[in-house]
Amino acid sequence: MSSILWKSLVVSPAVLGATLLVSATAIAAPNKTTEASLVAQPSVTEVAQQPEILAQTTIDQVNRYSNEGSQNNSQSQVTSVSQFSDVQPTDWAFQALQSLVERYGCIAGYPNATYRGNRALTRYEFAAGLNACLDRVNELIATATADLVTKQDLATLQRLQEEFSAELATLRGRVDSLEARAAELEANQFSTTTKLVGEAIFAVSDVFGENTGDANNTVFQNRVRLNLQTSFTGRDVLNTRLAAGNAQAFSLVDNGGVGINSAEGTQTFQVGGGTGNNSVSIDRLTYEAPIGPAQVYLAATGGRHSHYAAVNNPYFFDNTDGGNGALSTFASESPIYRIGGGAGIALNLPLGQGGGILGNSSITAGYLASDANNPGVGQGLTNGDYAALGQLNFSVGDRLALAATYVHAYNGTGGNLFDSGTGSNVNNTFAGNVAVGTGQANALINSGSSNSYGVSAAFRPSEKLSVSGFVSYHDVTGSGIADDYEAWSYGAGVALADFGKQGNVLGIFAGAQPYSFNRPGFTGNDTPYHFEGFYKYRVSDNISVTPGVIWLTSPGQSSENDDAIIGTLRTTFTF
Repeated sequence: MSSILWKSLVVSPAVLGATLLVSATAIAAPNKTTEASLVAQPSVTEVAQQPEILAQTTIDQVNRYSNEGSQNNSQSQVTSVSQFSDVQPTDWAFQALQSLVERYGCIAGYPNATYRGNRALTRYEFAAGLNACLDRVNELIATATADLVTKQDLATLQRLQEEFSAELATLRGRVDSLEARAAELEANQFSTTTKLVGEAIFAVSDVFGENTGDANNTVFQNRVRLNLQTSFTGRDVLNTRLAAGNAQAFSLVDNGGVGINSAEGTQTFQVGGGTGNNSVSIDRLTYEAPIGPAQVYLAATGGRHSHYAAVNNPYFFDNTDGGNGALSTFASESPIYRIGGGAGIALNLPLGQGGGILGNSSITAGYLASDANNPGVGQGLTNGDYAALGQLNFSVGDRLALAATYVHAYNGTGGNLFDSGTGSNVNNTFAGNVAVGTGQANALINSGSSNSYGVSAAFRPSEKLSVSGFVSYHDVTGSGIADDYEAWSYGAGVALADFGKQGNVLGIFAGAQPYSFNRPGFTGNDTPYHFEGFYKYRVSDNISVTPGVIWLTSPGQSSENDDAIIGTLRTTFTF
């Protein structure tokens, strides 16, 4: 700022008063201070699963700007500095403010009796406030009170006005532009409480490997999700998600040309795509809100355990089968989170704060029912298919996250264990959205209950390297001869963030799809291994291209069946 101003502040009370007045007058204008962006690497628990928190930043800023000058934000004249609740006699600027009020009478405050003197002041705001103060000086002169302002004061103020004339002109142009933009946004905005988050996936895919390769063709598939995120308090979120798509998984075929009853090789975009013919459906309707220290999750339809429970699988998991993580459903999250789904309630509660053995731990509990809307016999919220989850979460700093999970579930006749609450198993064949596992591990010919146990971990040894893995064990007790069985699954992955370019991810994952040995009525006792590699290339903030390969050994748990290799080029648009 010009040395003229600083010298005049020392010798002239009037100029001092005019300058200090700026901090009161300019407060009413939007603060244009620009702060340098701080780029911070997320912790392993944040990357593992980030809660879907609604941010109304743009709409809120527009509303705040559009309300500037209204009665709620307008300045009001005061006659005594004591009228400001946030100004104390011990404040360093108290005497200056008192002089402005009692000697010049040209200071304004907020209707709630605050001055807000600690807010940052930009050069543009100073220019705007100085211009407003000059109007008050002219008024004093016109009313024959010129003895309050000396000739030297006026000369200094005139030179300051000339010096800031360019800033004043620029400020007027910016304000006019902002007013026009705010008016347009207010006239066309969808809602003051809701924002739209969308994802569209285009995928070209094919499968190779003897009979399975011959039984399938190259496909071009799509899936679209439109999520309306509504917040009523700024801390809660209502998710209303519409989905449509035409994607379906490849049919695995044994060496005899017979289809294999298996969900191996299913990819994330092949789950939750409406009915498969691009018709639109509501595949998620959930509400999340804090109640005291706890976070509550309510699902009316389409609820999933991985909506509210940390899956500890950074870079592979993306927003419940989203299009920016792993290609396959198996690599994206532990199969234990795909047991059951639908409607219900869940709760996340921290067990401690700060230090101590429980300082970084929390407990998660949830209950989801697949037939909650059906009032029929053996259906409903408590008598139909359901899954109750309990999970203990623990983290060590921002490098290591651990979770121990237990799920108790019940499935009716013709159900599947890993169905996410939507699958059915009629005549021992898959239908619905069974996302992972072999038929031996999934199929429930008769009704039965299950107890599942799992552990998961995510470790970040450096800022750009993440290692994660899981193990799950499932004990199923059914009402039929072939319904008592045990199933296992395990997997581990390594992800390199910002590989080649910021935002890119190179991921490698290997494990065993859910499998079960020696089940009566089923053949095949080999472990179905799953190997996957993908590279997500970030074209822009909203577009990514992900080529990848999935290699399945012993499909259907039989080494006699030829391996299947799936190649995919996935393009994801987010908006």
